[in-house]
Amino acid sequence: MKLRLCIWKKIFGKVGKCFSFATKLKLNNMRHFLPILALLSIVLFPACHTAQKAANNGSISLFNGKNLDGWINYGREKWYVENGLLICESGQYKEYGYLGTEQKFKDFDLTLEFKQEANGNSGVFFRCSVDGTKVTGWQAEVAPKGQHTGGIYESYGRGWLIQPIPSLEDILKEGEWNTMRVRCVGDEVTTYLNGIQMITLKDEKIGKAEGQIALQIHDGGGIKVRWRNINIKRL
Repeated sequence: MKLRLCIWKKIFGKVGKCFSFATKLKLNNMRHFLPILALLSIVLFPACHTAQKAANNGSISLFNGKNLDGWINYGREKWYVENGLLICESGQYKEYGYLGTEQKFKDFDLTLEFKQEANGNSGVFFRCSVDGTKVTGWQAEVAPKGQHTGGIYESYGRGWLIQPIPSLEDILKEGEWNTMRVRCVGDEVTTYLNGIQMITLKDEKIGKAEGQIALQIHDGGGIKVRWRNINIKRL
């Protein structure tokens, strides 16, 4: 409600400035001013509608497009912001690296976009914790084509829990922007890639956990992935 009032306050504030401007120009005939009001309604009202829609959706952005506020860098690999994008890149040490949220999440619906460059072996961890470069939790795989993007892997545990069926491996668009969605409610996790459901899994151990969201740089060197539009909704 506060956001909605703020939006309308800004709109009417701009309209008020236009009326003041009109007064200074001695436009006493409102017929001259009506086209200006019509233009304002076209420009401002759609923006208001979009902002209200985002607020009603209840999602929050985890990446502000400017810096790494709200994130914790684990390891010695490179995480930086360039032209509004979050970039992970292997450094000289060629180790595992993680960028984890300061916040913890239980049930959520997460969406993000990624673009793989060079070797795009990475991942999106959820309900996880990180100690140095050792991560405990589950990963929605992000990897080169044919390496099970969208599957669920448990690090330092049971390994692969589920992989997409082979016919879905071509959903990944290498060298282009891809949209991943991870929905986790109770003991059930579902992943989507570019609007296509990749897997759904029920797991008691996952159901008991809560933790960070974390992005990964795989070890071995040569990794570079760009990220944007990282949004999450608590459920």
